[in-house]
Amino acid sequence: MNGRDKRIVRRLLTSLLIAVALVNSAPAFAMQTVPAGNRHAEQPDIPGASVRRTKGTKSSFDLKYEKVHELLATDRELMAKIRKVSSAYGINPIHVIGAIVGEHTYNVDAYDRLQAYYVKAASYAGESFRFAYDGENVDDFVARPQFAQCKGKSDSYTLWSCREDVWESDFRGKTVGGESFPNNRFSAVFFQPFYAGQTFGLGQVNPLTALMLSDLVSRVSGYPKLNEKNAGDVYKAIMDPDISLAFVAASIRRSIDDYKEIAGMDISGNPGLTATLYNVGNSRQRAAALAAKNRSSGATVWPEENYYGWLINDKLDELKGLL
Repeated sequence: MNGRDKRIVRRLLTSLLIAVALVNSAPAFAMQTVPAGNRHAEQPDIPGASVRRTKGTKSSFDLKYEKVHELLATDRELMAKIRKVSSAYGINPIHVIGAIVGEHTYNVDAYDRLQAYYVKAASYAGESFRFAYDGENVDDFVARPQFAQCKGKSDSYTLWSCREDVWESDFRGKTVGGESFPNNRFSAVFFQPFYAGQTFGLGQVNPLTALMLSDLVSRVSGYPKLNEKNAGDVYKAIMDPDISLAFVAASIRRSIDDYKEIAGMDISGNPGLTATLYNVGNSRQRAAALAAKNRSSGATVWPEENYYGWLINDKLDELKGLL
């Protein structure tokens, strides 16, 4: 079996894993509600990059947490927007609060008020951006034959999830046609032209995540659908607080639905888990892996929070007080 055949087999196995999980999690067994709280007694390790970034700004995680908590506690306009968007997507607003608090505690510092986010978003207006790697636009890249299996997928979530899977199996860290590709995430290679790891705005939404959730956000919130050929529109969506909040809520809605549909687990009562998934992404693949683990173990294996979600559950009573 040559390398190309092996990659095709890997992709088929990944698709089969998710398909089997969906079949087995449908009406075949009762939905399980994930218990509230943390599974870990102590906070899991915080990544070194987050530690270095925070030390570099002469701050601390405690100070950053207090700053974003103060922003939420004092900005009534922002809290009203969070309640409204959460209602539109059928989720408890504590999930959106958890995502924002986690991002601004471990990734960036919060601005003092909502208006500062609008000012920052305006600074990107009219700028010319494109999503590309090594001179190749992403829309040309996904036209390669390796992505043929994704052509029939019309929903933005399944389309870009498929393309991300192909990147992982066929390109990441590999040499294809004499061209070497980085051993890094699809989103970091093609969708972050300023510097690796950069996310944007109030919800710190990644451009690839925005493209994945575009159809859902358009359907629920009425915002125009996004296109990878117009990077400026994508940045406007993730920088503008009003639009960005819709993508935060949509991401949480999607992760809750993925775990229900694929793993047969209701995580909607555990904000630490939705915050974890907001942080790490790939809820579809993670739900499928959990479903497989539960089938093979013969016992219930609960999803676990990471360092980011652990903080949200640990501070849950305090965060609920914001509502």
